[in-house]
Amino acid sequence: MLKTNKLVNDISEFAVSFTYTSELKPLIQKARNAKFALLGEATHGTSEFYTYRADLTKQLIKEHSFSFIAVEGDWPACYEVNRYVKGLTPEYSSAEDVLKKSFQRWPSWMWANNEMVDLVEWLYEYNHTNPNEMVGFYGLDVYSLWESMEAIVDYLKKTKSPHINKALQAIECFEPYKRNPEMYGISAAFYGEDCMNEIMELLLSLQENKTISSDDPESVLNMKVNGIVTRNAEHYYHTMVTNDNESWNIRDRHMIDALQYISEFYGATAKGIVWEHNTHIGDARATDMANEGMVNVGQLARENYGKENVYAIGLGTYEGTVIAADKWGDKPKILTVPAGSSGSFEESFHYTGKGNQYIMFTEDNKHLFQNNIGHRAIGVVYNPSYDQYGNYVPTRPSERYDAFIHIDKTKALTPLI
Repeated sequence: MLKTNKLVNDISEFAVSFTYTSELKPLIQKARNAKFALLGEATHGTSEFYTYRADLTKQLIKEHSFSFIAVEGDWPACYEVNRYVKGLTPEYSSAEDVLKKSFQRWPSWMWANNEMVDLVEWLYEYNHTNPNEMVGFYGLDVYSLWESMEAIVDYLKKTKSPHINKALQAIECFEPYKRNPEMYGISAAFYGEDCMNEIMELLLSLQENKTISSDDPESVLNMKVNGIVTRNAEHYYHTMVTNDNESWNIRDRHMIDALQYISEFYGATAKGIVWEHNTHIGDARATDMANEGMVNVGQLARENYGKENVYAIGLGTYEGTVIAADKWGDKPKILTVPAGSSGSFEESFHYTGKGNQYIMFTEDNKHLFQNNIGHRAIGVVYNPSYDQYGNYVPTRPSERYDAFIHIDKTKALTPLI
């Protein structure tokens, strides 16, 4: 017998069952006029979250002229994918090749996975047949301190910049922390041993370098974002050991800054698709994050560009399997995602008995979904035994998202590495 309560009944009334992603057309129609379509996920290791977002992404690009995809990944690695889909990388033989070689840093499976291969090859083919409207692929995250510095140094060498020595000094300052940037944070926060002066000199040298690489028309964008990654990553690692909430804010504000640079590169009318975890794309003000003084991409995008220019779609599941690790840096494995906890958002969808379904929050129904409810979030480190205790975020769904896709049973994605 199905469990019934008011929320289950309200979801049952307004949610729409679906079997195929082609049936998600109403979501496309709502998202098509937004400047940014934000596509979330409740985990970083669920196959359906990647394949469903890929199908939505293809439709937004093909039918509504979205210009780029920006994901929760490192800029240097994602930029290699960007070069591949634009036909600028003869060194890579396939989408699988570029994904495996570019995403080496843990958790590599987030982007080096079998589900991404199809989308990357599709982008390659799309750009080949639409050379005047090439779609880009970029990373928004802040973790690639060393890789971004190396990219800047390589660029300054390639362009024979007279400021290369300043860049080399920055690299030298960070050399002891190359394999462990967290130790840089400890050294900077507790011992006053930071590399901020060297970072500022590096950014100044980059600003003074005016040369544009002829074989890479996006080289200026590439260096601008590598520059802000370097600055913000130093700040992030400096802060994370003393103020975890503020380091989160540094990270998400950086993502918004990077998104702005990418958007400006494509022009005032450009539209972008953002792939990130629900905790980033869903408005933080509709969760307990706000009580901790935390912001996120979903909130900042709405504040900066206007709510009408942002369409945020969350994705979640009731049960299944997921790729994650027991501890940070451990080898990932397939873990069980237990049934959604009692009274949760996930359980409420499940008990409608409608299987896979989506709901769009509108002026007519959003008042029904404004009460706090537990909503699951799984990271790259996950212990199913503690799922009900530490993986539910108090959420007002219709304030956090514009729409939500519930997939009743999901499976783990397939890593390439």
